[in-house]
Amino acid sequence: MIGTGSAIVIAAAALVMFGPKKLPELGRAAGRTLREFKNATQGLMDEDDKKEKEASKTHEQK
Repeated sequence: MIGTGSAIVIAAAALVMFGPKKLPELGRAAGRTLREFKNATQGLMDEDDKKEKEASKTHEQK
């Protein structure tokens, strides 16, 4: 993980590069991207769980 000093330097560099008006928009875009990624991976995990349950049911029936 990054330390407090590193986080401050990164935040200051982002503020200089993008300006104060653009940062909230970039933050929202990053949040939406992470949320979509989380939902997609959750969907994949749910599909895997479903396949495992079906496989165990067919294995039990044999």
